[in-house]
Amino acid sequence: MNAITQIDPIQQGQPYKDKKRQLWLLGVVIPNIANTAFLGYQFGPKATRKLFASFGPLALHLVIPALDKIMGQDPDNPPEEAIAALEQDPYYARVTKLFIPFQMIANLYGNYIVSRASTPMADCILFGHLLGVVNGVAINTAHELSHKQGKLEHYLSHLCLAPTGYNHFRIEHPYGHHRRVATPEDPASSQLGESFWQFWPRTIVGSFKSAIEIETRRLERKGKKFWSFDNELIHGWAISAAYHALMLKLFGSRIIPTQLTQAFCGITLFEAVNYMEHYGLKREDLGNGRYARTMPEHSWNNNSMLSNVLLYQLQRHSDHHAYPTRSFQSLRHFEHVPQLPAGYASMVLPALIPQWWFKLMDERVIQHYEGQIERLNVYPKARNRLLKKYQNLFKKTEQTDDMS
Repeated sequence: MNAITQIDPIQQGQPYKDKKRQLWLLGVVIPNIANTAFLGYQFGPKATRKLFASFGPLALHLVIPALDKIMGQDPDNPPEEAIAALEQDPYYARVTKLFIPFQMIANLYGNYIVSRASTPMADCILFGHLLGVVNGVAINTAHELSHKQGKLEHYLSHLCLAPTGYNHFRIEHPYGHHRRVATPEDPASSQLGESFWQFWPRTIVGSFKSAIEIETRRLERKGKKFWSFDNELIHGWAISAAYHALMLKLFGSRIIPTQLTQAFCGITLFEAVNYMEHYGLKREDLGNGRYARTMPEHSWNNNSMLSNVLLYQLQRHSDHHAYPTRSFQSLRHFEHVPQLPAGYASMVLPALIPQWWFKLMDERVIQHYEGQIERLNVYPKARNRLLKKYQNLFKKTEQTDDMS
C-alpha cells in the first residue's frame, strides 16, 4: 500500500518541516473544554448553567464533528527520511504529557463543582458525561504512552487511566491486541454484524482476562507469582484506587454518581473508537491458530484534520499497527486502505446506534472483501441474518458453499 503522494522536500535539499507542529498543542483542548464549562457554571449567570453542564454531548456530537468537516482532510505525510528526526525530537513527547496536568485539573475542578450542595443531581450526571469525554480521550493519551519503552511513560499511562479504572489496557493493548488484531480471537476487534452493545461486554471482559493472562505469563518467566510486587497490573490498580480515595477524601460521597458516570462514559467512548477501528476486518487464516501478518488493510482509517490532531493521529491506524512503537507525529496516511466515511468524532453516535452503524458500514465491509464471507470477521450470531440481508453481495460465496 502506498502512502499518499506528495512532494518530498528532503529530496529537494530542504529540511522537512512538520506543518502541524504547533497544532499538536490542540491536544489539550478536550480537558480545557471541561475547565471552561466548570468556570462558566461557577461564575456565569444562573440561566446559562444548564448550557455549561451540557458541554459534554454538545462538544462530542456537534461542535467537534462540525469543525472536523470545516477543517477538512489532513494532507501532510512525513517522508521516510524525516522519521528518525521526528522520533528523536523531544517536543512531541512533551506535548503528549502536557495533556495529563490539564486532565487532572479538570477532574479536580469537576469534582469540586459537583460536591457542592447547590449543584442539582441532573447537572452532576451531565458533568459526569463531560468528565467521561475527558477521561475517555485520556485513554488515547495512555495509548500513546503505553507503546513507549520507559517506565515513566508506563506509569504516566496508568495515571491517565486512573479515573476510568481501565489500567489493564496498559498491558493488554500492546501485548494482546497488537498480536491478535483483526482475528476472531481478539476481544478488541469488532465483528461484522456485532452491535456495539454486544461488543462492549465482550471487549471489556475479554481484554481484562487477557491482561491478567499476559501479566501472569510474564511473571512466571521471571519465576514469580501473580500476587507479586513486580505485577504492573497491581501497580495500575493501586494508582486508580489511590486516585479515587483522594477524590472521595477531598470532596465527599456526593461525587460518587459523577464518578460512576464518568467511568462508564469514558470507557464507552474509548470502546466506541475501538469498535470502529477493525470492524469486520480479518487477517487470512493460515490454519493451526496462525494468521497472516497484520497489513494496512486490516484497520479502518480516516484523515480528518481536527480528529487527527486531537487524538494524536489515532485515525492513521494502519500505520500504527505496522509500526506500534512509532510516535504519533511520524504516522502516515495510506490512500488504498479501508476508510471510514467520517472522522472518529462524527462516527461515535452512529456506532452507539446499531441500525445506523450497520447501514453505514456493513456493505462497505462486504464490498471490501468482494462478497467472500470466509474472508470476513463475522459475528457468529449474525451470520444467517447477514447472508439473507445481503444475498446479492454474497451470491458468489453462497454458490461456493452450496457446491461444497
